[in-house]
Amino acid sequence: MDIRIQEMRNFLDSAHSTYHTVAAVVWELEDAGYQPLHEGDDWNLLPGGKYYVTRGGSSVIAFRIPGYLASGFMISAGHTDRPAFKIKENYELTGKYTRLAVERYGGMIMSTWMDRPLSVAGRVVVQTPEGVESRLVDIDRDLLIIPSMAIHMNREVNEGYRWNPAVDMLPLLGGSNAQGKLETLIENEADGKVLGHDLYLYVRQGSSLVGMDEEYICAPALDDLLCDWCCLRGFLDSKDSAAVPVLCLFDNEEVGSRSFQGAGSDFMESVLLRICRKMQWDADRMLSQSFMVSADNGHALHPNHPEFADANNAPVIGEGMLIKYSASMTYTTDGITSAIVRRICDMAHIPVQTYCNRADLRGGSTLGNISIGKVSVPSVDIGLPQFAMHSTYETAGVGDAMDMVEFMTTYYSLSLESTADGVYRLI
Repeated sequence: MDIRIQEMRNFLDSAHSTYHTVAAVVWELEDAGYQPLHEGDDWNLLPGGKYYVTRGGSSVIAFRIPGYLASGFMISAGHTDRPAFKIKENYELTGKYTRLAVERYGGMIMSTWMDRPLSVAGRVVVQTPEGVESRLVDIDRDLLIIPSMAIHMNREVNEGYRWNPAVDMLPLLGGSNAQGKLETLIENEADGKVLGHDLYLYVRQGSSLVGMDEEYICAPALDDLLCDWCCLRGFLDSKDSAAVPVLCLFDNEEVGSRSFQGAGSDFMESVLLRICRKMQWDADRMLSQSFMVSADNGHALHPNHPEFADANNAPVIGEGMLIKYSASMTYTTDGITSAIVRRICDMAHIPVQTYCNRADLRGGSTLGNISIGKVSVPSVDIGLPQFAMHSTYETAGVGDAMDMVEFMTTYYSLSLESTADGVYRLI
C-alpha cells in the first residue's frame, strides 16, 4: 500500500473525537518542528519560526513566519467535529439492563448507529494529587451497542420509521450488574477522579479501502477529517513563500460554530492580528493580500439516486476535488475565488469539479461564511465528493484525497497580490 494512503488511514483511525483529532494534528506538527504557543503567554515570534496554538483542546491554528516581510496570509479552514451522540452528565439508566443517557450532537443519520460495536472517547477533567487536569480518554474496546427492534415487533421499519433519540438510541452497556462500572472504567483510563466530561460515542469500525481497485476510502467522520488531513499534509509539505501559511481547524461546525473555539469565535482573528503586532506588520495591508480556503466535503452524484443532484454540477467520486457554489452565499465561492482555485489546479496538474445543490432542494452550509464574518478576506469553498454524509460510515475517493493534498501543497507554496480592479494574482 502507498505510504501516503496508509498515513491517511492512520490519521482517520486515531481521531475518535474532536479532541483526539487535534491531538493527532499536534503530534504531526511537533514532529515537523512546530512549537506550541499559549494564548495567555507573551509570544516571541521569529522569522523562519513554526508555531501552533490550541483553544479548548478541540481547535488548533498553525502558522509559519517567513524569513522576510510577509505579503499576506494564505489560510485554510476545516472542522474537527462530527455528528455523534454525547453522553449526558448523569448518564446511567438502570433496571434489568444498564443503558446510557445520550443526546444528539449535530444532524446524523440515526439508524446507522444501530447494531454495531461502539465505544466512548473524548475529554475528562480529573482531580489528581497535582491538581485539576484535562485528559483524553479513548476506551479501546467494543463496549456498547444500540440494538434495533426485530422486524416482527416493528413491521414498519422498512417503510419510513421515525426514530426517537430518547427511546430508540440509548446504548446498552450491560445487565443490572454493570451499574457504576463505566465511571470506574473512565477514572482508571484517566487516572483520576472525574469532575467533568465531554464524552461521545464512536463507531469501532476503522477505515477500509473498497472497490475493485480499492479506489474508495470508507471510514467514520470523513466529513471533515479527510479535508483536515489533506490541509494538514499540504501545509506541512509546502514550500516557503512571501505569504504566511495558516492552518485553522475549528470545533463545533456541526452545531453552528457558535462557541469559544468555533469558527464563529475570535480565535482566527485574534491569532492573525497578534502575528501582525508581534512582527510589526500592518494588519490591514496583510489582510488585503490574504485568501482563505474553506475545506469541507460535498455530496457526490449518488449511483442509486442521481435525481437528487443538479444535472450539470454533480461531482463524481474519483474525478477530482470540487468547488462548491451557492447563490445564497452559504458557500463563499464567487467568480474570482473559483478562478484562483482553477488556476492552482492547473499548476498542480489535477482535475477539479463543481458542486451546486439542485435548485429546489435545500443544501447545507459550512464554516467559510462564518469565518469571513470575523476575518473578511476573499474565500472559496472546496471539498471532496462523498456518499452518506453524516452516516456513521462514509465513502469518498482515495485519488480525490491525494489530489487535494497536491492542491493544498501548491496553494500553501504561493502568495497573493491584489490589483486595483479586484482581481488577484498568484505569485
